[in-house]
Amino acid sequence: MTSAETTTSRDARRFARPVPIRFAHCDPAGIIFFPQYLVLFNGLVEDWFNEGLDVSYADMLCGQRTGLPIVHLECDFRAITRMGETVEFGLSVARMGSSSITLDMDCRGADGVLRVSARKVLVFTSLDTHEAIAAPEHIRAAMERWMNEK
Repeated sequence: MTSAETTTSRDARRFARPVPIRFAHCDPAGIIFFPQYLVLFNGLVEDWFNEGLDVSYADMLCGQRTGLPIVHLECDFRAITRMGETVEFGLSVARMGSSSITLDMDCRGADGVLRVSARKVLVFTSLDTHEAIAAPEHIRAAMERWMNEK
């Protein structure tokens, strides 16, 4: 396990990355503008695919024409995050279905304090028909391998 990977209290494997909060993330008060969390969480999913699963996110979308849109999202905003801070964004797999995956995501300050928690359900879709499809076998296998590594 690398320094960017930790386990959660539920003992689920966690993928995490430090993220510097920049001017572009913030409102005029210097506090992260809440929709930016969703942009940063999406970037974390891309990093997880590319680095954690060793599955090219770009190839999944552009080459294989497989999408992964959010169909359900819950967020709790607990504490503010300011420009200039470096926070940790993390994700763990809460559930894998035949065509969907539920991710638990969070943002924590350097002090470990929870800033934001989110749960999102993503569904594999054909980018040609925009219909739900079964998770591609190579992606499902990569996710299962990743979840079972210690």
